[in-house]
Amino acid sequence: MESPIDRYLRSLHDDIAGLRDGVPYTVGPPGTQIDPDDFGICLATVDGHVYEVGTTSKLFSLQSISKALSYGLALADLGAAAVDEKVDVEPSGDPFNEISLAPGTGRPANPMINTGALAVVSLIKGSGGRSAIRRIVDTYSAFAGRDLAVDDRVHAAEMRNSDRNHALAYLLKSFGIIERDPTATLSTYLQQCSVQVTCRDLSIMAATLANWGTNPLTGAEALDLEAVKRVLSVMMTSGMYDDAGAWASNVGMPAKSGVGGGTLAVLPGQAGVAVFSPPLDAHGGSVRGTATCERLSLDMEMHFVQSARAGRSAVHSQYSVTDAPSRIRRGAEATALLHEHGHRARVVELSGDLLFAGAESMVREVSALQDDVELVVLDLRRVDEVSRYAVTMLGQLAEQLSGAGRQLLLVDRAGLLDGVATPEEVPAFDTRAAAVEYCEDVLLARHGGHLERPAVVPPAASPALSPLSPEDTAALTARMELRRYADGDIVRRVGQRFGGVYFIVSGKINTITTDPQGRRVQLSTLRAGMTFGELALGSEDRQETTEKAQGPVELMVLTAEAIEGLQQEDPRLAVELWRALTRDAYTRVDQYLREVAVRIRD
Repeated sequence: MESPIDRYLRSLHDDIAGLRDGVPYTVGPPGTQIDPDDFGICLATVDGHVYEVGTTSKLFSLQSISKALSYGLALADLGAAAVDEKVDVEPSGDPFNEISLAPGTGRPANPMINTGALAVVSLIKGSGGRSAIRRIVDTYSAFAGRDLAVDDRVHAAEMRNSDRNHALAYLLKSFGIIERDPTATLSTYLQQCSVQVTCRDLSIMAATLANWGTNPLTGAEALDLEAVKRVLSVMMTSGMYDDAGAWASNVGMPAKSGVGGGTLAVLPGQAGVAVFSPPLDAHGGSVRGTATCERLSLDMEMHFVQSARAGRSAVHSQYSVTDAPSRIRRGAEATALLHEHGHRARVVELSGDLLFAGAESMVREVSALQDDVELVVLDLRRVDEVSRYAVTMLGQLAEQLSGAGRQLLLVDRAGLLDGVATPEEVPAFDTRAAAVEYCEDVLLARHGGHLERPAVVPPAASPALSPLSPEDTAALTARMELRRYADGDIVRRVGQRFGGVYFIVSGKINTITTDPQGRRVQLSTLRAGMTFGELALGSEDRQETTEKAQGPVELMVLTAEAIEGLQQEDPRLAVELWRALTRDAYTRVDQYLREVAVRIRD
């Protein structure tokens, strides 16, 4: 199934593509053709999954985006104190090519403007047989997860059109900020600007920064954590030059633009964003890049204020109802059919926060399910917080599943979605067991209509007594008494002594207990054909749970007194009864252990 995120990005691309403002950067090799309609969007998660739409594989020059990465390399080489002696970290409020030098010291305001970037490049030395530019390109390659290269023709064109930068380099030399040849420093700087990347490369670079310096595709560290923290901080305050304040307010992600048409934005701990579109605004940033990031921040709640927690997959485990069935006792034919078709219903247990990263992992997990999955249960019991974006994604998942003849279900005991506009066709359950039971009933109805569970099950047809002969079952039934209860009646209360074995003939019984915080929790719902009461014998003859009628209920009860009389009058039948009940209890324990095993394994 197509991910709702892919669908959203395609719609966003269509909307933003209509923007015709801006003018492409014109400096380049002779004969260079720039297509103002080129427009690509990539979104890469911190586990390396990339969503992409548009022009995402076309090479373009990194340009000023290189400043952030080289600043990180200088920090890794020398440490923050040594770099700070040459370059400050204060927003300049000036365009990228302004002088912005501190009076007296000549120290550039920050490493994101041209004077600061020149000073940073002068700090990077060759090492281990590699030149400074080789080390720089190797660092960029580690960020991208593939080998990158300088375009020599672009570098030559930049050198021919860089008189102002040449003057800045000499000015920095006069203040002692640059200690080597200014022309050589300028050449290295323009070479790093001429490194060629694609929009997809740029998104992996952004995701590497979001992943605290470790490339999510290769697992290799491109930059240490301390350097990443400093780089992202300066990108937030100065990465967008004289538009940095508006960017921090409207987008809220550390970012860096380049006149080559690229825009890189980082949601720390969660994802990286890259946009490629050549037409530039007055600040030297991509017009469509800025518009795209503003929309992503708004629609996907990617502003750092809303997504402050570190992102991780929200998927705790996933399994079919075959692996962890309900505790409903069914006949052999129905059990066999559910074993055959249970893979058509999947439970996806979620945990943590459903902010951007959590919602993205949820969407990806559901979208990747096999086409023959008909029912998807999202279990929210371990979820702490649900964002507006996550609710939107839930609605789109429900819509897409429904359009394919499939159904989304929720387990929401804590009421996380109470008062939230979720699709009406999405059933919500208090317990996972209730949701799985619903799935089983649907599968039986769809794939074996004659096996639908009957509304009335006399004791003789109860699975618990199935090992007995008809004669023994009839003898036991004769000793039972009929009891009826109205909705809300308490049938058995916690702490009561053993009162017998209760066979549900019709209706439902809710099993309720108290959690460690003293809250009443519904454990399960028992239906016609099931039994309760016998487990009190294993807990010092005391009832461990409260059993409450849900709607009208009819029971047949083999009372404690009737069982005592049976043991005295017909010891053989009493032994057969206990064997049958023990076998039934073992089956239920086995189902429970299978469920636990599946959840531990996943």
